[in-house]
Amino acid sequence: MSAGTGVMHSEVNASLEEPVHLLQIWILPERRGITPSYEQKEFPEDERRNRLRLVGSRDASDGSVTIHQDVALYSSILDGGTITHPFAPKRYGWLQVARGSVEINGQQLQEGDGAAIADEEQVTISGSGEILLFDLN
Repeated sequence: MSAGTGVMHSEVNASLEEPVHLLQIWILPERRGITPSYEQKEFPEDERRNRLRLVGSRDASDGSVTIHQDVALYSSILDGGTITHPFAPKRYGWLQVARGSVEINGQQLQEGDGAAIADEEQVTISGSGEILLFDLN
């Protein structure tokens, strides 16, 4: 969702019996006044299993949703595998563990943990769980 010129919005669990696992992320747009928009896409598990699948980007490349910012957002489901991601010079990252536990460059993270990534040419991530990796400028 791109709020752009302003949108009233909130996420709620519509069920009184079933719990919800929600990860809400806000990325500030690169400029003000963007026309409000909404995109929703499903990325099959097999496209994310033990690999980084681009799910959001500035230019909607590789079928990703549009993010009005210089960011590449990747999703992965690890089931004991190892993945790597290189960072171009002067870029940094954020890793969010949505489920499970992973290790990133030797640091152990659990469900709900996040890790800021700076001054790294590449990261190596292994373990079992679901992650989001943000490649940022």
